[in-house]
Amino acid sequence: MDYVASCNLPTPWAVFQLHGFVKPDTGKEHVVLTLGDVGDGRPVLARIHSECLTGDGLFSQRCDCGAQLETALKAIAAEGRGALLYLRQEGRGIGLLNKIRAYNLQDQGADTVEANERLGFPADMRRYDLCKPMLDHFGVASLRLMTNNPRKVDQIRATGIEIVERIPLQVNRNPHNEGYLQTKAAKLGHWLKTTLTEPDQ
Repeated sequence: MDYVASCNLPTPWAVFQLHGFVKPDTGKEHVVLTLGDVGDGRPVLARIHSECLTGDGLFSQRCDCGAQLETALKAIAAEGRGALLYLRQEGRGIGLLNKIRAYNLQDQGADTVEANERLGFPADMRRYDLCKPMLDHFGVASLRLMTNNPRKVDQIRATGIEIVERIPLQVNRNPHNEGYLQTKAAKLGHWLKTTLTEPDQ
């Protein structure tokens, strides 16, 4: 992973530093937002977030991605220190247009896993090994990770990054994404409550 450049990024919650990286073998661009001194040796409050144009940029209620992104940035801003890795892995790695095809299948009754598989893809193609060189760039060796995804935790730990705490990030559950979240819990093992009325875990 090659570092490219950095700049200030003012947001409604804080002025972050935005850092650009490129993976030479694929040309895929990824970014990291940091706030405060993340290289001081202490565990860093972090979110590893995969790109979701529909949720992050178009306010879709079919998923919880946009709400997770905003909540994570607010949490980092409130703490005054942290990092958010924004990975260009749209649609759990299948890409934007295939994600739209998958949404069409979901409109016809398929769940998110079934839709990906009908298109010939695994349920989740995302990879997290690319996080290690980006975190190494900032001298970050341990995280307090905001996630509900056990696969993400396992893959990050496998790279040698320590996760000292997992912080649940369940937000914006609504009637439009209820089935999506239930499938995440049932088929992908995500740590999520299973109904709208169940108490938070």
